[in-house]
Amino acid sequence: MKFTLPWLKDHLDTTASLTEIVDKLTMIGLEVEAVEDKAKEFEPFKVVQILEAVQHPNADRLRVCQVDNGTGKPLQIVCGAPNARAGLKTVLGLPGTYIPAKDITLSVGKIRGVESQGMMISGAEIGLNDDHSGIIEMPADAPIGRPFAEVLGISDPVIEINLTPNRSDCTGVNGIARDLGATLIGDYKQNAPKPIKGSFPCPVTVTIETPELCPAFGLRLVRGVKNGPSPEWLQKRLTAIGLRPINALVDITNFITFDRGRPLHVFDAKKVTGNLTVRRAQNGEQLLALDGRTYTLDAAMCVIADERAVESLAGIMGGEESGCDENTTDVLIESALWSEINIAQTGRKLGITTDARYRFERGVDPNFMVPGLDLATQMVLELCGGEPSEAIVAGDPATQDKVIDFPLNEVPRLSGLKLPLTEMRRILEKLGFFIAGQGERVKVAVPSWRPDVHGRADIVEEVVRIVGVDRVPPTPFPRGDLARKPVLTPIQARTRKAKRALAARGLTEAVTWSFVSKREAELFGGGAAELALANPIAAELSDMRPSLLPGLLMSAQKNADRGFNDVALFEVGQIFKGDKPEDQFTAASGIRRALAKPDGSGRHWSTPAKPVDVFDAKADAFAVLAAAGAPMQALQIVPGGPAWFHPGRSGTIQMGPKNIIGHFGELHPRALAALKAEGPLVAFEVVLENIPEPKAKATRAKPQLDLSAFQPVDRDFAFMVDASVKALDVVRAAQNVDKKLITNVSVFDVYEGKGIEPGKKSIAIAVTLQPREKTMTDQEIEALAAKIVAEVTKRTGGTLRA
Repeated sequence: MKFTLPWLKDHLDTTASLTEIVDKLTMIGLEVEAVEDKAKEFEPFKVVQILEAVQHPNADRLRVCQVDNGTGKPLQIVCGAPNARAGLKTVLGLPGTYIPAKDITLSVGKIRGVESQGMMISGAEIGLNDDHSGIIEMPADAPIGRPFAEVLGISDPVIEINLTPNRSDCTGVNGIARDLGATLIGDYKQNAPKPIKGSFPCPVTVTIETPELCPAFGLRLVRGVKNGPSPEWLQKRLTAIGLRPINALVDITNFITFDRGRPLHVFDAKKVTGNLTVRRAQNGEQLLALDGRTYTLDAAMCVIADERAVESLAGIMGGEESGCDENTTDVLIESALWSEINIAQTGRKLGITTDARYRFERGVDPNFMVPGLDLATQMVLELCGGEPSEAIVAGDPATQDKVIDFPLNEVPRLSGLKLPLTEMRRILEKLGFFIAGQGERVKVAVPSWRPDVHGRADIVEEVVRIVGVDRVPPTPFPRGDLARKPVLTPIQARTRKAKRALAARGLTEAVTWSFVSKREAELFGGGAAELALANPIAAELSDMRPSLLPGLLMSAQKNADRGFNDVALFEVGQIFKGDKPEDQFTAASGIRRALAKPDGSGRHWSTPAKPVDVFDAKADAFAVLAAAGAPMQALQIVPGGPAWFHPGRSGTIQMGPKNIIGHFGELHPRALAALKAEGPLVAFEVVLENIPEPKAKATRAKPQLDLSAFQPVDRDFAFMVDASVKALDVVRAAQNVDKKLITNVSVFDVYEGKGIEPGKKSIAIAVTLQPREKTMTDQEIEALAAKIVAEVTKRTGGTLRA
């Protein structure tokens, strides 16, 4: 939202400086994003007059111009603008001047062999407006050599504020002035429009077929108008905030949009056939809009149509065919109320962003619909003349009054501020609230332009922001005698630890869309109807993601397409298995592509290139689980995984058959082909909520030190087992012999082939023994080794390999 300081002062009587106003705006929640000093920004650009414009000898579209800049010595400028002509006064940038839109600094140079000593400027090139059709045309009486901004009166400071979506009342300068008036930095001017009495009935009627999309619609005809350029003061206002003046009728609607936050539209009455109807568009209906583009509409969109065709996309943009131009003599002025949600959906679907949409989708003051129509009529009469008809109103713009029962002690209770009743009453009344009652409990009526105020806390917020949050006393929380509770929830702590663990393993964090296409959702176990978006922002983002892997895979492929083949990415985020809160989980997922080995050995001069494999994905998954506090000794690895993993090169991590914690492995070629991704690609995904919480109660067991003072002992065993026996079964059997002494069991070799009977295989394990009370003797070590052999033989049917 942009406005100039003089514009603000039309609604606020104040002597405060620009700095004081800017500081106060930010303090009351209207954060100032920028203050443009147009005088300083445009100071290098001066008014000049073209004395002569002749055809360039070496270019059909260029002219060689002799330009008077007020120094007495004409400058030679080569210009390609179609409106460059002798006698025109325009704007010139001399060598050394910076041109923002082109990101260049001007210098003397030759263009097609002819020297050019500067550049004549269009509005778009210096950010004045969006007009790049030609160079700026200055008034005929503009003094040569003066800064053009000073001549046009656009040197006033421009303030830009960043509005939060709830503050629809401040989408107009009038609402901003009201807030500032409550702070006593100045006196707010009411400037209420006067009702306009029509001299004849409006010949055009309005029918609302969709009251759910258009609660009310106001219309008035003004006949006999003379449409032309708007007055200088109005053009300067619009130009200062980046709008291009078009003609008086259109400029009036744009001015009221920014002045009062009330979008309007004007139709050329002679181009409207019969009466108007507010209805849903028909599927396939088209509208040539004011931006010159043709839009195809559907039945979810609301339009204004006459008896011939659609004339306007309701609340967003009018149609070109019924637009007002210099030939307009009779004008229909429209002021209506629209469904905020429908306006937002239609604008998003068609990709249209306008000042009207910005305001209507946030909500406008329903009680200003008719006064807004009167204000526009008054300006049309003043600037264009004409005779107004009576206004007609279809529907009912009135809204139900909102009254809140407000105990005055809510302010100190919620904010700690102790304010006298008179100050609180003054603040609320200055903001437009009406207060009834005396004592410690009052009734507060919410003004129609504040749809964001719903309850007592909102009223307290209004008082606090006007008084100033700097006046809220700092109050420490009572600490009590109990220990502090953790700041992070368990899942928040696991999320942070998972991210750190994966980053430490060389993966790069990615943030992908929470939405995927229907095809991708179905490919990764989703696609249910309840997870389809009712209003997707794009066709390829139609479903909530059932897994993080589709987004990571597409990101990896995009990197590969740009020459970054060896990528390792991870993401920790939400996945969706259903539409209920309990069906939403936090997953940690990662992928590795091509030669992106965790130790960097995939591509190194000292060794042959080694692509990523399933064990890299397994190691990543186990790193996440260890960091998140999973009981590593209790984890089980089961061959195979979901359908998007390779059936023979993947695994499932679980704690019993019912608690599936995650999966890892190579991606199935079918999944890669469906995503148009190229391998080799390995991936993992673990669900952090499925990791069991540690026991909250202390056990009777004495805590043991992690470090032992005694030397560990390593023993290797090789067992001959049936080919169907899993290595995990051998590991589990060895671990169960003595969980205190045996601290690690790992597989270091699996062999089938020459020297091994058919149907058999050799599994070799390394067992680490860690004594804690004394050094183990040879007899104790041998006894424990014998127990390991006996237990593995009992559980797997294997025998110790000689």
